[in-house]
Amino acid sequence: MRAVLVQGPSMLPALRPGDCLLVRPGARIRAGDVVVARFPARPDLLVVKRAVRPVGELWWLEGDNAAATDDSRTYGPAQVLSRVVLRYWPLPLRRVS
Repeated sequence: MRAVLVQGPSMLPALRPGDCLLVRPGARIRAGDVVVARFPARPDLLVVKRAVRPVGELWWLEGDNAAATDDSRTYGPAQVLSRVVLRYWPLPLRRVS
């Protein structure tokens, strides 16, 4: 397992900049999973996105924020490196009744 820090607004509202994630490299990926990936067209860019569908050996990825297009709509399919298994910071708010 590895830790990842979210930067940028592309996964709002599910994830916010500053959220800390625990990821599992090599985990099985399914449509709907949040993943860490690289685009062959932008190997310098490490992203956190939602897996939409497999495209051969790669995945079509999209952010949850429709206004941010730094995903497969711009760069094409991506190589998934890890699957997000847990957001551990900030801690979820608890409602008190």
